[in-house]
Amino acid sequence: MDLITPVLVWRKSSRSAQQDNCVETANLPNGSRAVRDNKDLNGPVLRFSGSEWQTFITAVKNGAFDDLNR
Repeated sequence: MDLITPVLVWRKSSRSAQQDNCVETANLPNGSRAVRDNKDLNGPVLRFSGSEWQTFITAVKNGAFDDLNR
């Protein structure tokens, strides 16, 4: 993250329990989201606009990625 970005509050899904194969998200200004791998807290951070994030969440809820683990 750059120096302009405020300190982020990272959140992990409650469904992940104690597993270390999760991603964490943080709110950014203007409804944007940051996403990182929880195994590499100092690693790269992906940033998504509010509309990109909403499109992704809608796709997840509609089952668009359900067959990826088969």
